[in-house]
Amino acid sequence: QVQLVESGGGLVQAGGSLRLSCAASGRTFSTLEMGWFRQAPGKEREFVASIYWSTTSYADSVKGRFTISGDNAKNTVYLQMNSLKPEDTAVYYCAADARPILSRIRLYGLADYWGQGTQVTVSS
Repeated sequence: QVQLVESGGGLVQAGGSLRLSCAASGRTFSTLEMGWFRQAPGKEREFVASIYWSTTSYADSVKGRFTISGDNAKNTVYLQMNSLKPEDTAVYYCAADARPILSRIRLYGLADYWGQGTQVTVSS
């Protein structure tokens, strides 16, 4: 079983930056595909970014503004969010999948484990 704990959300003005963190426990980080999703009020959950080893993937809406990275020593994945826009406002969820060879997070938006979510609010 994998536990995911997110942190780093908050309120920021448009154009600002935030860094989200997701600490994983219960399984070696390097054996998991990790990702971030978000869900805005009244909208469906959407894929934001994923990482497995050095392979990263991004939604078109965040490409060039967000960066996903991982620290194997800390078993933690990060989402650096720059040039934030009001439309980035959402609850952000960390996800992990135990079958990284299938790239389920990147390709299908599926994951075995989910964090509790952290709110990101971008004011205009």
